[in-house]
Amino acid sequence: MTSAPAATNLVERARHLRGLLASRGPLGGASVGTVPILWNNVDIAELRLGTDAEVILDDIARTGYDGCQVGLGFPEGEDLRATLAARELRLAEVYASIPAAVDGPTPGALAEVRERLRLLVAGGGEVFCIALDGSPGRNEAAGHATDADTPQLTDAGWDALVELLRTVSTETRVAGARVAFHPHAGTFVETPAEVERLAAAIDAETLPFCLDVGHYLVGGGDPVEALRRYGERVSHVHLKDVDPGVLGRLRRREIGSFGDAVRQRLFTELGSGALDLDVILAELAERRYGGWLMVEQDSGWPPPAESAAIGRRVLAAAIRRLDSTDGGAR
Repeated sequence: MTSAPAATNLVERARHLRGLLASRGPLGGASVGTVPILWNNVDIAELRLGTDAEVILDDIARTGYDGCQVGLGFPEGEDLRATLAARELRLAEVYASIPAAVDGPTPGALAEVRERLRLLVAGGGEVFCIALDGSPGRNEAAGHATDADTPQLTDAGWDALVELLRTVSTETRVAGARVAFHPHAGTFVETPAEVERLAAAIDAETLPFCLDVGHYLVGGGDPVEALRRYGERVSHVHLKDVDPGVLGRLRRREIGSFGDAVRQRLFTELGSGALDLDVILAELAERRYGGWLMVEQDSGWPPPAESAAIGRRVLAAAIRRLDSTDGGAR
């Protein structure tokens, strides 16, 4: 696939906007990215708009982001590098889902993850973000996974998962990239107790965490407490807001599954839901977090570029408030 270059005026305007939105305060070292799932949902076919990769990347650039996750239908390797470079964007991450059942990762799981790692390395990406894939029973238990009837990993399943994660961590580091594990609603690592069991089973240096604040909320946790508990182990962050009304219906089992909740826009534009963004950012600023802040929204009612622009500006305004209280303001 050969990509067309971005228009010169788009690149210049994007560069100017990034400068306007940039922080000079305690989060000035962080990069801000977004996730193309908003345009083409990788899990739910009816939420794919069929938008071309170049259109998505133009939208991401012109709304002020520094980079993105690789998306459905994106080019690979040198074509991807060139397409991103033409828009002065970086490949922040590649996401990999680990298929699993109660006895742990499925037989072909490691091969699937290695293919995603290949895409990261070939595209010059920075973070390999890995999570368990959704599973029957857990998809339906999302938002109330502490209920007694929720399927759980067996002890052998936990052992097999930890073994796979150690292997993936080693291979990612050898490849010159960073790894981060993403607790995810609708999977066997959703609840705070499950995250804690994983944290106790494998050390922080081997397996840093990607804290998706929205998924942690859905799983019954407080993302602020997670940041305080896991500290530097949180090396990658997905900023995702949650519609409290949809979440309440999911927890009351009025919505039958995580997928159905996403269809009903469980995740909403940053700043319009249950997430306490200011406190999240304050916790990250306390330790001068310098990783990626990935603004993510699995689906939305407005056009994707509009939702992406809202998220970027809400984040910039929140960081600017933080800068002013820190004394590092503009």
